[in-house]
Amino acid sequence: MNTIPPNGSSMRSSFLKEMGITEWVDRSSSIASQSSSVAPQGNPPASPQPTANASEHTAEISSRWIFIGTKPQGDALTLFQNILRVLGLPNGAWVWQDQKANIDALIQSSTVPLVAVAFGAASAQRLTGEHAPLTELRGAIHSLMHGEADVPLIATLELAQVLARPQDKALLWEDLLLARSVLQSL
Repeated sequence: MNTIPPNGSSMRSSFLKEMGITEWVDRSSSIASQSSSVAPQGNPPASPQPTANASEHTAEISSRWIFIGTKPQGDALTLFQNILRVLGLPNGAWVWQDQKANIDALIQSSTVPLVAVAFGAASAQRLTGEHAPLTELRGAIHSLMHGEADVPLIATLELAQVLARPQDKALLWEDLLLARSVLQSL
């Protein structure tokens, strides 16, 4: 029986191990010291409800993730909540948008750097305007243009697809790490 260690860093490592993902640590920056700020175990799970407004923690939020795709349910929702925990994203640092929603209002109202993650081929193709398969869209930094705002967009796999093919979890994690590195460079 697996038990979850009480501290945040070990908890994140436990989640990654359970997902079958090898943890990558950037030793050249202070990310390791920041990893202890992961939400404590007692916090309720994050809910992927689309919101256009930041939470009451706006002053603490230095960037925002926009996740775009089919709203996760069931096991996909659990996977998404684990992703939020592993990335250390508090409420207000992320927003979920349906793949058909117009994200212009989110981009326009944001005062912090943004990164968008498109889950699935349909979302990625619609947002990039390209008709290439997801295998070609993954691993590259695309752009969402809104006026003069240029928001980086990373294409990745549908959460349900990752659940159906557990060997694809590493690909999902690669895409999320790319998104995080892009956001950190802004």
